[in-house]
Amino acid sequence: MTNDSETISTAVERKDPAQIPAGSNAVEGYKASMNGDGLRILDQLPQIIERGAAALTPAEKELLKWVGVFFRKPTPGKFMMRIRMPNGFARSNQLRTIAELSRRLGNGVLDVTTRQQIELRGFTLDTVPEIWEKLRGVDLRTLQTGIDNVRNINGCALAGLAPHELFDASPVVHELDRLIVGNKGNPEFTNLPRKFNITVTGCPDNCTHSESQDIALVPAKKAGRLGFNVLVGGKMGSGGFTVASPLNVFVEIFQAAAAVAELIKIYRDHGPREARSRCRFAFLIEEWGRRRLRAELVSRLGRELAFQGRDMRGSTHADHLGVSSQKQAGLAAVGLCIPTGRVNPDQLDELARLSDVYGNGEIRLTTGQNAIISNIPADRVAELLEQPLLKQFSPRPSPFVRGLVACVGTDYCNLALIETKSRAVELSQALHNKMGSGANPVTIHWSGCPAGCGNHQAADVGLRGFKTRIDGKIVDAVAIYTGGRTGPHAVEGREILQTVPCDESLPDVVAGVIQSYRFEVEAREHAALADPLFTAATTAGLASWRFARTLAPAAMPA
Repeated sequence: MTNDSETISTAVERKDPAQIPAGSNAVEGYKASMNGDGLRILDQLPQIIERGAAALTPAEKELLKWVGVFFRKPTPGKFMMRIRMPNGFARSNQLRTIAELSRRLGNGVLDVTTRQQIELRGFTLDTVPEIWEKLRGVDLRTLQTGIDNVRNINGCALAGLAPHELFDASPVVHELDRLIVGNKGNPEFTNLPRKFNITVTGCPDNCTHSESQDIALVPAKKAGRLGFNVLVGGKMGSGGFTVASPLNVFVEIFQAAAAVAELIKIYRDHGPREARSRCRFAFLIEEWGRRRLRAELVSRLGRELAFQGRDMRGSTHADHLGVSSQKQAGLAAVGLCIPTGRVNPDQLDELARLSDVYGNGEIRLTTGQNAIISNIPADRVAELLEQPLLKQFSPRPSPFVRGLVACVGTDYCNLALIETKSRAVELSQALHNKMGSGANPVTIHWSGCPAGCGNHQAADVGLRGFKTRIDGKIVDAVAIYTGGRTGPHAVEGREILQTVPCDESLPDVVAGVIQSYRFEVEAREHAALADPLFTAATTAGLASWRFARTLAPAAMPA
């Protein structure tokens, strides 16, 4: 490979047929210019920094994501860095380092994501080497956190601590992370057709969105042995929520990492690489069928696989907020709600301090964009609850904030169509004022575009942002979905309102949707008691659909 950084994008921008795979998309061409390994952009980094952000080619903007550095169109010259945190596990010294980097080199804005990691914002390209050095000093890295890689691997935030977990699955998460990424990145897993999401959990309370993942390992038991059932082919974007399906495979804990690695390699070797919107694992499974995929996995592993065991998950969902007793006698964990995951350096520093003073310096991040301080002596919990930070990040949040999730939105995302985070907080406060604090919690998820990073189709109420023209003006609007959920009875949220402007009427519309949705859930529960053959799918969305037709019939599909 030449040292001339201009050649990074030559193959694609000059349409060199010898370099670009036939029928592939532009990103495949960028990878071809790196001999299939996006991590090789590291070789060009000194020259890229010397030339400056304004000189970045389209190829370089994409390839830098392999090392966790993201060009942000809304903030020219300022970048985002995604920090890898397997299972959402963090330590106080890591949080302090991230806070110091944000304060000194970034813009003071940090986000906890739905993949249980932290995004650092607002730094310049020339500071990347220093940031990496500081992160390495606390055992953090940013490798393979974007584009066609296995993203941060999710797991139960209370793994190893929850009294009712079937087993602690976090060692499998860390084994997979070492295998796929390690300390220097692993080229064996850097040429996937598109991004790849994994969750591994031994928690029975469905605290991760397993059914939205490309691969999910969920707790199961077979013939007295503990392990995982394997789900495959879930996704949120690229055409909407596809619920992951059982592969009819049971793996014991010690077998799990090897099985997942081979599934990723099958996707690498056979996944579609044409239109980006059709490159997810789900589309390979759609083409092959699960039986063929299972047979290929058996062939690659060189041994037979047990058929799926008994799914040990319950029907409830846990967010692990509030005070929870740990399995360790005399210790408790306190889950703190961080509205939409947005934090500043001072708050992150204080979270680290509290984890040292009241716990053992461990913090767990959740898929709900929240944080947990763990290993707190039970007799010190009351004192912790009085700390000022817990007034901002409440362990007992409003029912309309407790399940609030929002993607980054137009503040920083290249794809987003509307602003999400502040708007989400404002809506939740308005709902609290209208409906009171005594209401049952409701999950409200915002996505700023169809990519679905806010998991809007996995919530009681989901909002997907877009632009529309009303009275001759382009305005922000949302489509509203209801009834989405993950877990053993997962179902995609259904669109009930196509176009709702993000104006002063939005809280009234959403309040009406919530009331109707609750009526639907109650009716479904009564019907299920009366008729055992009644299923959730039979009436999914009907009550909300009726409400929406009376509210805005012109906006509804026929």
